[in-house]
Amino acid sequence: MQWNTRITELLHIKYPIIQGGLAYLAYADLAAAVSNAGGLGQITAMSLPNADALRQEIQHARTLSNKPFGVNFAIGMHGVSFEDRVQVAIDEQVSVVTITGGNPAAILGMLHSTDIKTLVLVSSSRQAQKAEQLGASAVIVVGQEGGGHLGRDDVGTMVLVPQVVDAVSIPVVASGGIGDGRGWMAAQALGAEGIEMGTRFIATQECVHASASYKKALIESSEFDTAVIKRSIHSPARVLRSEYIDKVLEIERETPTYEALKDYISGEANKRWIYDDIKEEGFGWAGQVTGMIHDIPTVSELMDRMVKEAGSIRKKWGSL
Repeated sequence: MQWNTRITELLHIKYPIIQGGLAYLAYADLAAAVSNAGGLGQITAMSLPNADALRQEIQHARTLSNKPFGVNFAIGMHGVSFEDRVQVAIDEQVSVVTITGGNPAAILGMLHSTDIKTLVLVSSSRQAQKAEQLGASAVIVVGQEGGGHLGRDDVGTMVLVPQVVDAVSIPVVASGGIGDGRGWMAAQALGAEGIEMGTRFIATQECVHASASYKKALIESSEFDTAVIKRSIHSPARVLRSEYIDKVLEIERETPTYEALKDYISGEANKRWIYDDIKEEGFGWAGQVTGMIHDIPTVSELMDRMVKEAGSIRKKWGSL
């Protein structure tokens, strides 16, 4: 069964499945595993300490896979410049760059004269149209079910995807609430030509940087066990609910400023749980799809399962 879409053709991948940028988790091991299984793996650039570390991670990924992979730039991080890391991506001739969490104009400008394909994360039709005008190769549209940073309008994937598809001519990738072959086929029925998954790829064996307690929490949590933080500073993001997160939400109600929140929502606080298993002193990103996660397969096993599920749906559609 063929799975060709404009996304598979653009990115030179077998299946239109993209692994999310995953702050502090998306490194060579996971990226190579996803790419080797037929999707597009990604390395997170802004979680690395500097440009040299990014270069080393890209080169390491190439020892693990000869397939295309991407580099994600989450450019909303406070006080961290990205230009030197983008130059590394150019120098290393990576296949794909994805841009999340900020205005993509500067990075798209740096990449304009290269052959690197560019995907921009958006949460509205207006943002998608702007990304297309700036020269993005495709857009990834995230609904409010997703983990990590979201749009401010609380629009779900089911409603948002077809609106963005109608608003742009470039390919659209759906993200948010997708964790199996059913979600993949639903996204394609809405007009998307690929999907991005973040939370589901954390709960895999090759996501080696994620702590045991973080993965266990993803398995044990339901779709009701997430919360959206940082609304008060206009940067909403979905996390697993915990006593620590209840404290964050209390601060948002009483002192809704970045200064009051910064120590609680920092990358260091994130790493205290996802690296060090200290749940009472940190947090972990997760989407509502956590309610659909019940095991920790290899990436290959997960992808094979999704392809079989999607194939069964396509056959069922063909028999109607």
